[in-house]
Amino acid sequence: MPKIKLMSHLVAGYPTDEISFQAASAMVKGGADILEIQLAFSDPSADGPAIQEACTEVLSRHYRVSDGLAFIAKIHKAFPQTTIYLMSYASLVYTPGVENFCKRASEAGVRGMIIPDLPFDHDEGLTAACKKYGMENIPVASPSMDEARLSQMAHAGFPHIYASLRVGITGTTTVIDDETLQFISKVREGGSAVYGGFGISTGEQSKAIANSVEAVIAGSVFVRLIKKYAHDEKALSEAVEAKARKLCGLR
Repeated sequence: MPKIKLMSHLVAGYPTDEISFQAASAMVKGGADILEIQLAFSDPSADGPAIQEACTEVLSRHYRVSDGLAFIAKIHKAFPQTTIYLMSYASLVYTPGVENFCKRASEAGVRGMIIPDLPFDHDEGLTAACKKYGMENIPVASPSMDEARLSQMAHAGFPHIYASLRVGITGTTTVIDDETLQFISKVREGGSAVYGGFGISTGEQSKAIANSVEAVIAGSVFVRLIKKYAHDEKALSEAVEAKARKLCGLR
């Protein structure tokens, strides 16, 4: 089987910028094609306990959006061939002005925005601002969407759509079954490439959806590894790289 394309998720600055950078480096070394870098937010409604805890810890250090963008710029400089997507919530994007935020993100090396609480058809100008600054808005599709609305998103012309493979929050186990694959198929109906994630933590899960998606997304599994090995630099790099390789279908 060819290498599975992987989007791996981390929270900027968790638990420190140095450890977060080390984890990102191990993800890239392990085969991650895309880094989904989250800016910490006080109420990350789509995220499970691991990512919520990471956000809380980062914010306790008075970490600002400017710190997160500086971290992203450092990652981009170190790994210019790796695509970086910024994930966060509408408040952080809307408060400074959507266009202003997108300009700053683009200058830091971001190539796409994933803002799950901004509806694709009422996005406060996010799609237009992304296009202006050489990025793309990647809307989030959920199995809870009604058929008509899901079809509308699928046919709206987005290059990529992020498919949340189940209802609820990230981090708990997702069972890949026929229903999951049917949902992905519906998201792909209009020709958009699909990124599939939520609860992906094993190579077996990754392989089960690999033929249906552009890339597999894994997040909480990496955040938990970062927490577990934060005080052991060598173990952290080895664990994160090994997990990335398994999710990519590599030995």
